[in-house]
Formats: sequence, structure tokens, C-alpha cells
Amino acid sequence: MNTLQTYIKSYWIALTLFTLVVITTLSLWPLESLPSVPGSDKIHHFIAYAALVFPTALRKPKHWKKIGLFFIVFSGIIELLQPYVNRYGEWQDMAANTIGVVCGILIAELIIYFFPVHSKRSS
Repeated sequence: MNTLQTYIKSYWIALTLFTLVVITTLSLWPLESLPSVPGSDKIHHFIAYAALVFPTALRKPKHWKKIGLFFIVFSGIIELLQPYVNRYGEWQDMAANTIGVVCGILIAELIIYFFPVHSKRSS
């Protein structure tokens, strides 16, 4: 776990930006062009936003809580834009996004607590 944790902490910006681009692209893609994916739409929203905030919450850069809040606001903006690209903006999607952000932070906190990364000390 520590190796993966170290990797995520090292590349948190790239992982977060990649996830943000994927979420934005899929959220604004016209509905008739989207492939069918098994599972609930709300679960997809929840997982996407938990994955989005997770690297940031694990790394905890300066102002990381503001970044998490930005993701929630961003999800609301996406929901407002969706009707303009033949999609449906729903407050339930934003609720699932928000719960995903909160759970992504909680998961990161649990990993930090149960699997602390110890820095190697030089003699």
C-alpha cells in the first residue's frame, strides 16, 4: 500500500487533472452518443467524484479543502451546462457528486490513518 500511496502522492496533480478531463468530457458528451454502461447513474457520479478528490485528499497540498469544495461547485456548473448539450442536469447528480467528494476524502483519511507512510531516515 505504501508504494501505491507514494505514487499517488507524487503524481496527484496529473491524476486529478486526468480524472477531471474525463469527467468533464463524459458529462458534456451528447446523450445519444454515450455508450451504455451497467449500473446506476448516481453510482457512476459517486465513484467519479470520489476518484477525482482522492489523490488530492491523500496528498493534502496547501488549500486541499478548497480544492474539494471547488470540485463540488464544478459539479454544479456541469449540471447547469448539461441541458445545452442535449443532457439532463439533475440536482440528484450533484448530490451524488458531493457525497462522492466527501467519501473520497474519508477514504483517503482512513488510508492515511491505517497505512501511514514513514519517511526513511538517513543515519
